[in-house]
Amino acid sequence: MDTSRQLPDYEIFALRYATRDAFRRDHFIGGDPHDGAMPMDYFVWFVRCAERVVVVDTGFTAEMAQLRKRTHLGDPIDLLERCGVGVDQVEDVVITHLHYDHAGNLSRFPAARFHVQEEEMSFATGRYMCHHMLRHAYEAEDVVDMVRLLYKDRVHFHSGDATVAPGLTLHRVGGHTAGLQCLRVHTARGWVVLASDASHYYENMVCGRPFTSAFHIGEMLEAFDTLKRLASSDDHIIPGHDPQVMMRYPSAGGAMQGIAVRLDLAPILPLALSASTF
Repeated sequence: MDTSRQLPDYEIFALRYATRDAFRRDHFIGGDPHDGAMPMDYFVWFVRCAERVVVVDTGFTAEMAQLRKRTHLGDPIDLLERCGVGVDQVEDVVITHLHYDHAGNLSRFPAARFHVQEEEMSFATGRYMCHHMLRHAYEAEDVVDMVRLLYKDRVHFHSGDATVAPGLTLHRVGGHTAGLQCLRVHTARGWVVLASDASHYYENMVCGRPFTSAFHIGEMLEAFDTLKRLASSDDHIIPGHDPQVMMRYPSAGGAMQGIAVRLDLAPILPLALSASTF
């Protein structure tokens, strides 16, 4: 019996709120012999159906952008509101991991419960944070905000695979961080996977070349296989930071024109990889 026929078809939106200049050497363990420009985009996502809206990650502030030398294109919360998502009404927020670019602005969701892998919370508050290279992508205030939410009974911990709602499932993949999770979403075109930082760029996954920021390289490599197993096809996997996402997918239109694309619709452009990968 195909139970997916009984699941809601969600719409998925990617909102680009920041960017930075970078080079190919920044994005692959071992660097790249054909070093050239390879900018990085920053996204928050939301998924919706008639019954619910779920926000995925919460971005960072303009102040954090200045501190981290990123180009802030818009406040993520303002962008969500512009797209019709009233953050004071959002009941569920998935935090893929607690890095600064995915877990800022937590206090601006006054009614939400936050879905986090238990292992990520342990990682972000445990012994490995004694090492600068592992903690540099975390901001202490973001982690403390999550602790405060925990003490307000607003954090839902998961250990491995879990269901947020019908047609929305979480999957721990680790690798980039100890408790990184991705979100699998049922849509009219099939199962779409929001990979977050399980694959920063399409090229990380397609070519089996992990990103430079890593806790467990073996798990990073295995995560690529997990993404492919969960998604209906490779074209149903959405990387976490690739500018191609904004080019490949159709605009959300209306008030979202220029800031959001629809990921539940088929790509309108083919995938383009650097010639250095072949």
